[in-house]
Amino acid sequence: MKPEVHVKSVRRRGRSSPKPDTPPPLNVRNWVVYAILSAGVTGLMFNGLLRDAPPTVPLPALSQTTEVRSTIVEAADSLQIVVGWDLTLSEPEGVPDSIRVRLIADRADTMTLIQHGSEMADTAYLPAPERGETVRGLSCVAARHGGEQSLEEVCTPWQFIRPLALANASPVAKQIVVQPSGVQVDPDINGRCAEWQRAHPTDSVWIKVNLTAVPECTGPNRRPTVAQFCAFAVMPDGRKLKTSNSTNNRYCDELFAEWVRERLS
Repeated sequence: MKPEVHVKSVRRRGRSSPKPDTPPPLNVRNWVVYAILSAGVTGLMFNGLLRDAPPTVPLPALSQTTEVRSTIVEAADSLQIVVGWDLTLSEPEGVPDSIRVRLIADRADTMTLIQHGSEMADTAYLPAPERGETVRGLSCVAARHGGEQSLEEVCTPWQFIRPLALANASPVAKQIVVQPSGVQVDPDINGRCAEWQRAHPTDSVWIKVNLTAVPECTGPNRRPTVAQFCAFAVMPDGRKLKTSNSTNNRYCDELFAEWVRERLS
């Protein structure tokens, strides 16, 4: 007789998820220490910046004129001269009450103009020179403060050339016309342009003819110290031609085309 075997059932328990760890309580003392250290470092940095900052240079008490320049163009039988200037920095109360502009030309009387202290340019008219002549002059500008008598005047020289057509440029022509009819040319101060031309005999001074030149050939009014002119001929039958000294020249070619259009219009 077989003995009875009793099997005891065992229930398997399901695995339960572990409970998350509870974060440790905040350490208030550490946060306070961090905050104090951060504030101290920031304060030291700010103090260092203040110590290293350069001292503030006080502005001059009065503003004065500087960078005086003139732009000259023909206007009928006159020269229109626009004089511009800048003002140096100053305290607010140092702004000038008015600006005195003087034009001193070798072929005209001195002209004096008064502008408001906030203006930065003025315009005057002088008689144009005759053909073949050059007018030279100075543009002088000074800031006036109250009733002061002695003014710090800043002067810049200028000149304007009107060329003369050569009679023998074309012996068969009815008329010789030179273009441009006149041009502003800055003085070659200290001969800088002449020296540059000697050092660069094969190079052109021009960046844009009669408007922009190399720095050594640019004067105080930001104008070239040299000029280029072109001679054109009007023939007895009305034809318009370039003379020999104006051929094979890109600038004269463009000027000739413009001149022909003006005469046809």
